[in-house]
Amino acid sequence: MVRLSKSIVEAMLEEFPPEEFLRRLSHPGWFQALGCVLGFDWHSSGLTTTTTAALKEALSELSTPLILAAGGKGRAALRTPLEVESLAERFAFDPLPIIKASRLSAKVDSALLQDGYEIYHHAIFFTPEGKWAVIQQGMREELKMARRYHWLSSQVKDPTQEPHTGISSQKKEKVVLDLTSRKSLKNKEIILQLSREKPEKVKKDFSLILNMPRRHALLSADMRPENFHRALLKTYERTPQDILQLLMIRGIGAKFIRALSLVADLIYGAAPSYEDPALYSFAHGGKDKTPYPLDFRVYETTIEVLERAIKRAKLGDREKLKALKKLSQEFSPGA
Repeated sequence: MVRLSKSIVEAMLEEFPPEEFLRRLSHPGWFQALGCVLGFDWHSSGLTTTTTAALKEALSELSTPLILAAGGKGRAALRTPLEVESLAERFAFDPLPIIKASRLSAKVDSALLQDGYEIYHHAIFFTPEGKWAVIQQGMREELKMARRYHWLSSQVKDPTQEPHTGISSQKKEKVVLDLTSRKSLKNKEIILQLSREKPEKVKKDFSLILNMPRRHALLSADMRPENFHRALLKTYERTPQDILQLLMIRGIGAKFIRALSLVADLIYGAAPSYEDPALYSFAHGGKDKTPYPLDFRVYETTIEVLERAIKRAKLGDREKLKALKKLSQEFSPGA
């Protein structure tokens, strides 16, 4: 799978600039199709983790660092900044913009978009020049379901407002706190104002909603008063100028943002969006035998054809790559 990933990446980089490969990675449908071509289960959460792992290893084997990768599942996700710094030392580029993008995308998808899926996988693919794509995945344990979040640097104008190129999920949730939605702008404005108020005033507002009927979509029972007060002191002292600055304060997470959003909604009448932004989303078969078992002979042949085409292209003979491109056009929709 690493060999096939490498062949596909090399073939694409012969035809397109690195930014085009990042753009395709940021498309949930294309990424899903890539995973299926590599033979992973089309419906499994494992497609994300294994496809990104195969791509990461394949990219590390390229002779030139056109595209780099960091992150992964669990502890590997937490090591992303260290990996980026290590790659920056090796290939001489500024790691800070990539590290900032990595941290911010993870914070947004855990604190501003609260859909019940806990982020456990985070990977960033990037160029030394600072272009990047993020692919991260969250799991809803009680449902045994996952959803995947895609970002692309060229599409992000405001990382706190509808920054995703797509969110792939098997299920639409009935209630999701989506503070990245345009419909949540007023709610976010009041969250920011509340974060700059004296803690005593905000705690008073918060205490009022504790006794309200449980008709509201969000519950405050899991917000410990001492943690809430400590977070309010931090934000009051820092005086964040925008939601981005508020998010990046250490210790400010999903529960704190949810509590302030609840106050903004029920006390000040600024409702956020509760609509789920997720979208519903086999060349060699799949390892789960769907739609049929992997045919390793055909799989090996595909790799060999791609590897020969890439070698010839590097020597100046691009006819085989042109033939593969023509073949894909013949079988494309509407051909």
